[in-house]
Amino acid sequence: MKVRKLLFFLFAFSLLMNSSLMFAQKKYVIVIDAGHGGKDPGNLGNGYKEKNIALKVALKVGAKLSEKKDIKVLYTRNKDVFIDLWKRGDIANHAKADLFISIHCDSHTSNAYGAGTFVLGLRGNKKNLEIAKRENAAIFLEDNYKDKYVGFDSNSAESVIGLSLLQEENLDRSLAMASLIQYNLASKLKRHDRKVKQDNFQVLRETIMPSVLVELGFLTNKTEGRFLNSKRGQAQMGNSIADAVLNYINNLKINTVVNNVVDKKDVENILFKVQIASGRNKIATKSYNFKGLKDVERISVGSYYKYYYGNSSNYSKVKKSLKLAKSKGYTSAFIVAFKNGEKVSVQDAVKMQ
Repeated sequence: MKVRKLLFFLFAFSLLMNSSLMFAQKKYVIVIDAGHGGKDPGNLGNGYKEKNIALKVALKVGAKLSEKKDIKVLYTRNKDVFIDLWKRGDIANHAKADLFISIHCDSHTSNAYGAGTFVLGLRGNKKNLEIAKRENAAIFLEDNYKDKYVGFDSNSAESVIGLSLLQEENLDRSLAMASLIQYNLASKLKRHDRKVKQDNFQVLRETIMPSVLVELGFLTNKTEGRFLNSKRGQAQMGNSIADAVLNYINNLKINTVVNNVVDKKDVENILFKVQIASGRNKIATKSYNFKGLKDVERISVGSYYKYYYGNSSNYSKVKKSLKLAKSKGYTSAFIVAFKNGEKVSVQDAVKMQ
């Protein structure tokens, strides 16, 4: 009888443990970055302070997200203090955040208006470059900025577009998040739609997770500046951004599949490559165009081209190709992985093998 009771207890305990594991929720870490702060007021269109509006909207976003048990919100600042651009990304990286959102207000010499959302990418046009240069100007207020950002020149297009390609691993998710935010701002709030764009904000370059930068609107436009400086405007903008984040997280949950069984066929269809370059220019894949590297592959992705080297199903072999590419001067080169022709994370691909 005692043995039966013991077996029943062990069986019930096993069911309880499995049930707990099955329904254990992942905690999504969201880092919200209020642009500027402290000695850096941001833009001062019509006498409004960008740093104050960005902070108030950021806190609105965080308050709504914090109502969800499976979301943990962190702020790069929750008061009027100056935070180095590199530190903002560092906070998100150390927290192993799932998402980074930087909130700003725009300015212009014209009567421009409207909301726009940015993700990290190659320079789109001169107008976007000017926005990036304005936001990056906070670098020069940091202590020892010359040591932290060696070679950075805010007036140099080469410096502004010299991003690390590592973040391209997260580009698809960044674009998905940006699109959800932009839809809410433009369609639901009826703000003028300035679209989702790619550019080189330093604060986005510092992060290693999906990241977006939101330009709420133009303080230099009297009507829009008044709206953004109002409690009503800040509440509406904050709620719209928070709703987009909740939508994004729900999509992640739907698309997350836990599967511990790896099919042998999946392993055979894993391919690793070294991405050495990416840009709008279509370059002939001759070795003399790539510092002597042979068998470079060019893939068209929308209006961009990506250049890969060292295709192999062997991860150890492709690591040697990465080392060679870096020795040739491609210091930002990195490994990517594909399964059945679809891009997957390198970590998942290695696990499958």
